Amino acid sequence: MRLATFIDPAGDFGRRLGIVRAGGVVDVAAAAAALDRPVPAACVKSALATGAQTLAALDDLARAAESRGLLRKPEALRFLPPIPDPSKFFCVGKNSRQHREELVANDMLKEMPTEPTGFIKLVDTMCGQDAEVARPDGITTLDYEPELVFVIGRRCHRVARADAKAHVAAITVFNDLTAREIQKREVKSGTRFWTAKNMPGFAPIGPYVVTLDEVADVDALWITCHVNGELRLRESTSQFIFKIDEVIAHFSRYVVFEPGDLIAMGAPKGVAMGQPNADALYLKPGDRMEIAIEGLMRLRTTIIAP
Repeated sequence: MRLATFIDPAGDFGRRLGIVRAGGVVDVAAAAAALDRPVPAACVKSALATGAQTLAALDDLARAAESRGLLRKPEALRFLPPIPDPSKFFCVGKNSRQHREELVANDMLKEMPTEPTGFIKLVDTMCGQDAEVARPDGITTLDYEPELVFVIGRRCHRVARADAKAHVAAITVFNDLTAREIQKREVKSGTRFWTAKNMPGFAPIGPYVVTLDEVADVDALWITCHVNGELRLRESTSQFIFKIDEVIAHFSRYVVFEPGDLIAMGAPKGVAMGQPNADALYLKPGDRMEIAIEGLMRLRTTIIAP
């Protein structure tokens, strides 16, 4: 199932839970009212947290709404981050074998980690489909980093690796936008706040989540990034050094993951940094990005002047 959070620009501007179907979007609350049914869930987080019974009710509602022609046109809606209010947005770093080579070449990594490393992306940096993100004044090395994101569905703390994947409910994609000149300064100074990654709008995400029952193999997905129609990178999630079960088992020793929390799995090889023509590849105002999990979702973002 594909679940989204949207607003209707022509309506009351309140957040709505949507189910994305091939022919359009089911507005859950509106469809339930039209069909005289209870609302199975009010938001994506609660839908995932309450599990299979709720998802089955949502699927049944969507089928009934579709048969009655109660679908909204996606272009008439504004898609927000699918989970606008996670308690944590956790990012795994240095998790692609090939991307590590780029980090070493750029003096961003000297020793290979032997266990997962991570940092926090601030929740208020998130934005949704077709967002316009301002490149801050003075930044000339704004880079793209498309990443697979896992969405936690069940609370987990000190979970064993064998049990970890059962706590995951869905996936989505996000773009870990990074100001490289600031990142290099932060690395050299030893800071771990990551200002370079936490400026306004630096986390486009979505446009929806896909529940795991629709994903054949999370370790065989292809992540892509196009800028102005040009393919910049394409890498398989098979390149992850640490898989999601290992990541959850490792960090849940210390961190409590709650339903709706997001775990991004790291950038692939092919970001602008490290390329021989990097200066031409860094993002500039007017650039239009499209990152994707092939066959599942595409997320569009435009860079604008501040």
